[in-house]
Amino acid sequence: MAERTEGRRPVNIDKDLLAILCCPDTKQDVSLADAALIAKLNEAVSRGQLKNRANKPVTESLDGGLIRGDRKMLYPIREDIPVMLIEEGIPLEGII
Repeated sequence: MAERTEGRRPVNIDKDLLAILCCPDTKQDVSLADAALIAKLNEAVSRGQLKNRANKPVTESLDGGLIRGDRKMLYPIREDIPVMLIEEGIPLEGII
């Protein structure tokens, strides 16, 4: 898939939806990740250095992300849809 790095628009997640979403593994609250973290993760994606919890390479750029309350896991947002699958979570240890 083609990477979308230029002209990235802000993620549009409904506030009511965000209020009820939680980590599917630990049930901790999640919140929107800041643009600086998403940019850093996308740099790692472009270098082929980012892996998800299933230890598979992340090959698509992130439009945004939902970060778990303990800041140890991020769930990607693609095309305004949060991907809330445990194996798709991106461990943030050593990144933030």
